[in-house]
Amino acid sequence: MDFKEEQVVLFDGVCNLCNGFVQFIIKRDPKARFKFAALQSELGQRLLVYANKNLPYTDSVVYLRKGQIMTRSTAALNIARDLGSIWQIVAVFLIIPAFLRDAIYDWT
Repeated sequence: MDFKEEQVVLFDGVCNLCNGFVQFIIKRDPKARFKFAALQSELGQRLLVYANKNLPYTDSVVYLRKGQIMTRSTAALNIARDLGSIWQIVAVFLIIPAFLRDAIYDWT
């Protein structure tokens, strides 16, 4: 898989909230643009190496979008934006500095 041409969501495969987020995306992506892999899976680890992303943790969402690598709140907000429709409005929160958004992301 060439992530530079894909929209890949890597997620914590043992996290119920993350699994719920994946189901949320799938239900709102009728064209199946998004691909998914658990961070703990062999594919997930290979994609992280390919993306040159060394994560010391596996409890974050990672979004590989056409060559871009995003994590945590930036990943979640860009995924919502890429879903289109009403969900793209949440991208307005990208104006908040990442360290603040990520503090809220880590708290939830």
